[in-house]
Amino acid sequence: MIEIIRPGAQASVQDLGRIGFRRFGVGRSGAADGLALDVGNRLLGNAPGDAGIEFTLGRAAMRFHADMRVALTGAECGANLDGLPVWAWHAFDVRKGQVLTLPAARGGTRTYLCVSGGIDVPLVMNSRSTDLKSGYGGFQGRVLRDGDRLPVGRVGLASEQDWLGVAAPAWALPVNREGDAWVVRMLAGPEYEDFEPASQAALWEAEWTITPQSNRMGLRLQGPSLARRADRSADLLSHGVVPGVMQVPPAGQPIALMSDAQTTGGYPKIGVVIGADLWRLAQVPLGATVRFMQVSLDGAAAAQAEVDRYLRQIDQALRWQGDGMVIAARRRTQTRAVA
Repeated sequence: MIEIIRPGAQASVQDLGRIGFRRFGVGRSGAADGLALDVGNRLLGNAPGDAGIEFTLGRAAMRFHADMRVALTGAECGANLDGLPVWAWHAFDVRKGQVLTLPAARGGTRTYLCVSGGIDVPLVMNSRSTDLKSGYGGFQGRVLRDGDRLPVGRVGLASEQDWLGVAAPAWALPVNREGDAWVVRMLAGPEYEDFEPASQAALWEAEWTITPQSNRMGLRLQGPSLARRADRSADLLSHGVVPGVMQVPPAGQPIALMSDAQTTGGYPKIGVVIGADLWRLAQVPLGATVRFMQVSLDGAAAAQAEVDRYLRQIDQALRWQGDGMVIAARRRTQTRAVA
């Protein structure tokens, strides 16, 4: 059992999402940074779809009511366990009564706590994810509050490694940064040609600010107004949309759809963030700037292949604990590199 002492700005139970129900109007939900949750589960030997807790902006605390093994991934926040520092992208043991504190997130937005066996809340449409806009799944269909107690799938401590960690994706899967702006790769969208040439250029050349109106449904961006061509300005019929789609409302300020996005929309789609970079987009802090790098379908496939290779390296390191840089295992009496 995990007791939430302080949930921070927003915390919810999430897994990799509710798959196969979009045709019924049911959104995916799931972790905004699915890669972070995936890696945390791998560190613990969990099933890929086990649920964890997504904390937004840190400033959270929780107490453990049993011995268990946990992993922290996602945004670094200077976490501590009973006042002693613990690191993101590591798995470690916690004991009954200990308190894990997450200060303010830095260098990202969302931090994930994974536990052995996952957070054991009921399945709703084959997922434990919380759909915050519809109010189902997760823990009572809502954000977590002070005093909530979450059941876990497996308790007990590890028999061997005390600490086990991986290289963060930001280090293992780098893209070229341009000044202080984050860089996220994107495909031209289905209605890209409906926009004025100057707006097409601005999409790739401008720095876009993540506004405070952003949430798990979508990131609202502030930058140059994107205008449609006069001969392509007719209203569109509603059509299917997915996380990563960038829609442009009439005001011209784009919205990048995220995990809790609706399943249909009628605004033109100027771009689609590639699947391999959705985790990057999910971690851009409020008020930070992002630049979008245009890639081809081949480039998107190559980026996904890099993510898949990173995950395979983690799996191989966990199985064999060979030499390398992807995994670091720490025991109480020694430190050694593995992977």
